[in-house]
Amino acid sequence: MKKEMVLIGKPSSFVVNAAQKGLENADIIVKRADVDVTKISEMKTDEDKVFMLYMVDEDDVKSDLLVYLNDIVMEGVHLHVVGNYTEVDDVKKIIKESNLVSMYERPVEIETLIKGLDRSFDMIEKEMIKKHILVVDDNAVSLRAMKQILSGKYKVSIVNSGVSAITFLTKHEVDLILLDYEMPVVSGPQVLEMIKEEPSIEAPPVMFLTSHNDVDSVKTALALKPVKYLLKSMPSAELMDTLEEYFANGNQ
Repeated sequence: MKKEMVLIGKPSSFVVNAAQKGLENADIIVKRADVDVTKISEMKTDEDKVFMLYMVDEDDVKSDLLVYLNDIVMEGVHLHVVGNYTEVDDVKKIIKESNLVSMYERPVEIETLIKGLDRSFDMIEKEMIKKHILVVDDNAVSLRAMKQILSGKYKVSIVNSGVSAITFLTKHEVDLILLDYEMPVVSGPQVLEMIKEEPSIEAPPVMFLTSHNDVDSVKTALALKPVKYLLKSMPSAELMDTLEEYFANGNQ
């Protein structure tokens, strides 16, 4: 695969420009972006999987930018962050450290950045051959748990609402959706109906993964013909066996 990344930093910064040159000398294709969320979102494509935020002063720590970066990280983007101790600490207030691929404190050697980026490129190449599962749940604890359980074997993306799921699916292809039943604004059954009716989405198979085991909920869900109706209380090993059996049978 091509080594491509988006480098976010002030166009006038000597150190950011030097970093770009060093990365390009290592045969990494660098797309430059100013520290501006609107410009970044306009130039981002689905192929942009690796980002680096290179901060040179406190003005680069913008809350709207960090919220945007956190959103795309949750969708599977690899994010590297460069800055001084205070700047990096401010980033971690919005983006969990566990969701960052690497953090570097200035000054940092270009060789160190290259090694970190190469790790991302290797991970992405391996992820490309994995089945892609989208987990939809409004509970942050459940999302983190599912990502931890599934990530060893599958490529996992997570979203915290039905609306976010629809938006995600208009831009990304997945092999399976694990869908919560009860969510605010748009429920799981409503999400499944929207997926089936949205012409821009090639509807992927859906498994409900929920804590609801009452008769009415089960009937409502099964009427929409999901692949399976699973309970969150099931052991993680049993869930993994269910998914492995599903894909082993030639699905997707």
